[in-house]
Amino acid sequence: MIIKGATALVTGGNRGLGRAFVEALRGAGCARIYAGARRIDGAAADGVVVPVELDITVPAQVAAAAARCADVNLLINNAGVAGFKPALGAPTMDDARLEIETNYLGTLSMCRAFAPVLKSNGGGTLVNMLSVTSFFNAPMNGSYCASKAAAWSLTKAVRFELRAQGTTVIGVYAGFIDTDMTHGLDGEQRQKVMRRSALRRLAEVEDVANAVEYLLSDKARTSPARC
Repeated sequence: MIIKGATALVTGGNRGLGRAFVEALRGAGCARIYAGARRIDGAAADGVVVPVELDITVPAQVAAAAARCADVNLLINNAGVAGFKPALGAPTMDDARLEIETNYLGTLSMCRAFAPVLKSNGGGTLVNMLSVTSFFNAPMNGSYCASKAAAWSLTKAVRFELRAQGTTVIGVYAGFIDTDMTHGLDGEQRQKVMRRSALRRLAEVEDVANAVEYLLSDKARTSPARC
């Protein structure tokens, strides 16, 4: 798609990777960027970025966002949670429930609400921020991996269903990124993750956001060697 002049919505857009997405899209010339967040704390619009109160696990807020952001032609489903708990060894199922409700059901809710919006605006593009753990399971984060595997399957289902209306559906499968989420790891866990993944460092949010922006733009089509 042509990002310059587009109207985007980024969930979880107030910090970490979401904020980096907002800045990358601003730099690429988006006309308007709705930055969805559970708490906007009085943040004001600045002419390009418009804060939107949005908890993707609350159906009423998702519906309200779809009504308010009716000009969106680029949706980035970035919001997510991770409890960093094993599937069986966690003391309760609370983290597993929250991960499914957010990473899978919340993403599904956004896709359902914004599919008609994207259609009315010419088809547009829908991006689901997933994870390499969609394809395997790390024991120290078992229930999160399961939720991302569900979101991966969802992304394929949505791609099939939205193809007829001309909506491009993209899954982004990132490795471990240096965000508030991974800051939840203690030092030993962090080193274990990096050692098992053969990482020298965690990815920077700006690198991931800029890569996605590049691949979304017509620059990737004209200069594919950079992909």
